[in-house]
Amino acid sequence: MKKIGTIIIILLILFFGYQATIYLSYRSKNAVSDAAFIKSDSISILSFKVPGKVIEMKKNEGASIKKGEVLARIDDVDFQNAKKQIINGIKATIKSKEALKEKLKRVGDELSLNEKIAKNNIISYKQKIKALELSIKANKTKQKKLTLDEKRYKRMLKQKLISKNIYEKVSTAKNSLSDMILSAQSELKATKLNLNNVKNALVLSKIKKTQTKEIQTSIESLGLKIKSMQNKLQEVNNKIGYCTLYSPMDGKIAKKFVNNSSVIDAGYPVYSMVDPKNLHVEVLLSEKKLKGIKVDNDVDIKIDALPNRDFKGKVQSILPTSASTFSLIPRDIASGEFTKLDQRFTIRISLKNKKDLLVGMSANIAIKREK
Repeated sequence: MKKIGTIIIILLILFFGYQATIYLSYRSKNAVSDAAFIKSDSISILSFKVPGKVIEMKKNEGASIKKGEVLARIDDVDFQNAKKQIINGIKATIKSKEALKEKLKRVGDELSLNEKIAKNNIISYKQKIKALELSIKANKTKQKKLTLDEKRYKRMLKQKLISKNIYEKVSTAKNSLSDMILSAQSELKATKLNLNNVKNALVLSKIKKTQTKEIQTSIESLGLKIKSMQNKLQEVNNKIGYCTLYSPMDGKIAKKFVNNSSVIDAGYPVYSMVDPKNLHVEVLLSEKKLKGIKVDNDVDIKIDALPNRDFKGKVQSILPTSASTFSLIPRDIASGEFTKLDQRFTIRISLKNKKDLLVGMSANIAIKREK
């Protein structure tokens, strides 16, 4: 019996020695860690760009979605009302601008016509004044002669050298000429007054031309106002578009944060979604295990949730800093006294088969070392 017991002990020692050799050999050829998880770069938190009341949530958690598919809507009635007001304001302002354009054209044509008429009247009145002044001057010369003739004929009538009829003709001619002079002088005065009025009208026409500049300025101001309202209209149209939430990619709904009738602010989470095809493994590997670990090294992967399946991968990248490098409370080594801690580095591993894998699953990995 002693011999059998001894043989059993020796066999057990050999068995466990063999297992230990295999274990140590495996560990020397592979960097092994259980601090690995399935992750994705395509996890998105979706939200609306505008605040409002949610009126439709089209997808539930776990639902598959396609890129561009409608996920949710918020009530856009306020934006629609604002849009109507802006459109009405644009129409009214355009009408005002067109009316001012018509007024500018009408006033411009009227002022040009009045200016032309005034200039022609000035020339006409000046010519008439000149003609009247020459006529008055000539008639006054004749009046002097007739006055002398009347005096001479009066003496001759007293001396009975001429008949009374001849005297009366000269006297009548003189009186008639005096009336003509008075009439011409009156007409000359009226013509000068008319000339002054036409000159004033021409000055007024020129002054009114400055008013056309004011109208033009108003037209330009309305044009800027229309442009501003059109920009506001574009902003409102954008906000109306933001009231519908679309899927940015193919994937699945990971979490639903709100329900119908919820009132939310802009940027508040509505859905989170993930692309199940864009998965990888991340592992925090001890610095002591980094020897022989290179990009493109093969990796054996076991998923805790899928124990009967083996997964394969390759080292995609090794981050150049340790996980503690960017910690909020850095280690203080100024005194020279500190506890040395094993640092861990993030290794990213690409997967060859991603079927049935979910983000967050735990994994055990074995990275083959480079010889």
